[in-house]
Amino acid sequence: MAHMSERKPIESWLSDMDGVLVHEGQAIPGADEFVRRLAESGRPFLILTNNSIYTRRDLSARLATLGLRVPPEAIWTSALATARFLADQRPEGSAYVIGEAGLTTALHEAGYVLTDLEPDYVVLGETRTYSFSQITKAVRLIENGARFIATNPDPIGPSLEGSLPATGAVAAMITKATGVEPYFVGKPNPLMMRSALNAVGGHSESTAMIGDRMDTDVVAGVEAGLETILVLSGVTRKEEVERFPFRPSHVVNSIADVIPMIG
Repeated sequence: MAHMSERKPIESWLSDMDGVLVHEGQAIPGADEFVRRLAESGRPFLILTNNSIYTRRDLSARLATLGLRVPPEAIWTSALATARFLADQRPEGSAYVIGEAGLTTALHEAGYVLTDLEPDYVVLGETRTYSFSQITKAVRLIENGARFIATNPDPIGPSLEGSLPATGAVAAMITKATGVEPYFVGKPNPLMMRSALNAVGGHSESTAMIGDRMDTDVVAGVEAGLETILVLSGVTRKEEVERFPFRPSHVVNSIADVIPMIG
């Protein structure tokens, strides 16, 4: 693709986590070397995840057990992107939150009050223990005028036992009950990419996004004007790439093939 040669050299890196660096609780071969080379290069980078369950520190510790040394400040979650978005939209607002520590911590740090008394927003995130009473509360608050935000649209999440219903599926249930669609902050919303770019101090024309999904990582990168690298170690298979109306800048087998691209 001729126009790719016109892009500026890659100065900063964004990478998805699941399917790119880790898969089913194991580090993908080459991920440790990729992270080490990035750190040594001095180039700014962020590891992105749509999962809003964990805080940056939690995720850093979890990655360390797999041999991946990623400092907390190099991790960007849909919870952090959601908190930044809400702080920009309605500073020091209030929210009723369905989610885990990753989301509640991010909102607290953004100056938000968490309450079920006439909140500005209902914020739906990821949790392994969605409760019917919480969902009912969310429905009633939205009916009474609370704005509906969700951290990410993923309908299912992985577990060792198989698929779990995730934020997108629960959001669909609340939408069915209220007739109100949520605003999804996480991928494929390019807002997630832009907030990550701002956090890392990068520019779209000299930043690359690495992902394993055409329908979230690559489309978000394309819409944000980034160079995009699809790895075939996760969700999207090689034969599926041509079915999409947009194309990644590069298609490689795994993160190990990206290491030579680090300047």
